[in-house]
Amino acid sequence: MNILLIGSGGREHALAWAIANSPLTDTLYAAPGNAGIAAEATCVALDTSDSSAVITFCRDHDIGLVVVGPEGPLVAGLVDDLAGAGIKAFGPKKAAAALEGSKGFTKDLCARAGIPTAGYGRFTDAETARAYVREQGAPIVVKADGLAAGKGVVVAMTEDDALAAIDACFDGEFGAAGAEVVVEEFLEGEEASLFVLSDGRNALMLATAQDHKRVGEGDTGPNTGGMGAYSPAPVMTEEMTARAMREIVEPTVARLAAEGTPFAGVLYAGLMITDKGPQLIEYNARFGDPECQVMMMRLKDDIVTLMLACVDGTLDRVGARWRDEVALTVVLAAKGYPGIYEKGSEICGLAELGGDPALKVFHAGTRAEDGAVLANGGRVLNVTALGATVAEARARAYAAIERIDWPEGFCRRDIGWRAVAREETRG
Repeated sequence: MNILLIGSGGREHALAWAIANSPLTDTLYAAPGNAGIAAEATCVALDTSDSSAVITFCRDHDIGLVVVGPEGPLVAGLVDDLAGAGIKAFGPKKAAAALEGSKGFTKDLCARAGIPTAGYGRFTDAETARAYVREQGAPIVVKADGLAAGKGVVVAMTEDDALAAIDACFDGEFGAAGAEVVVEEFLEGEEASLFVLSDGRNALMLATAQDHKRVGEGDTGPNTGGMGAYSPAPVMTEEMTARAMREIVEPTVARLAAEGTPFAGVLYAGLMITDKGPQLIEYNARFGDPECQVMMMRLKDDIVTLMLACVDGTLDRVGARWRDEVALTVVLAAKGYPGIYEKGSEICGLAELGGDPALKVFHAGTRAEDGAVLANGGRVLNVTALGATVAEARARAYAAIERIDWPEGFCRRDIGWRAVAREETRG
């Protein structure tokens, strides 16, 4: 079948790579794609915010499946429009995508379903939110309610920091995403991610991962979209994963179905593993970025078959198998990210990294021009490697980075540090 992939980031390059390798794929298109995706798909200039244009393209090119990568089109209702036109699309409809589109929606759902999560308050004005912070004290977490490209969350260690975060939201730093604010209890523990497929009724556990949100080593500095990740997550033992499925994911899928908003697509549960067990931090309604990159490196089964099972409601008839190896990815970002950065610098040395099946460089913010690869975003490359251990995968990824000639870029040098420390402790 012909498939259209929506998106242009590292997540979409990983998906394009996996989809292109599927025996079910005839022609793969990507809108808009990037310099790396162009090696796997035909990139097309298509306004993906214009549902009618996407539908026309699908009809003109006999598209059998649309895969929506980023959260924006999901929250805007692209899947609804495609379904209304009789076109299969992988991803939740708008009502279910509110799990990511509104943090308040998710918190209220958790309250109704008895899902373990941090205590919270929802606020549409700064003064009431500030009073709540003064009542609760610090540390405390302040979140813009809507989509903020992974940057609308502040873990405030002091009341002053929390009050400043509230003011930033209501002063427009995150645009419409900050028109409402969620203030949450601070949870102690270790973060992990659990990825699950759902067809609206059934839930199929995929894999676990851990990412590094902070820009600085030692997990310091401002939040980013993610500076690296690895899979599986050591903290997610078999018992902990089973609890998270039983106590968090399955009640979510059941509650959404019961309320008439079934979730079909990939459900990304951001968890805090506390001394009481797993608690939900937030949901995303799509694959993580950069977690998708490490997951696609480990997935042994056909991603298109799994996606179609979600769309067709037959997820109970399929399974997902995974490589035993660890996968780890390191993000190369433009200097200045997540603040102000420049575009257009040339990246050299990428061609020499091909040919190693245990290594893959996924492009995120890149574009091709006159045969050169140029930086075109904040997060630019995802250098991803397999290894028998986290330490081995990390060493392979960083060795590859040393061969990339891009003075205008930087990366964290400690991706996977918790997992490596665990391996060293075990000896």
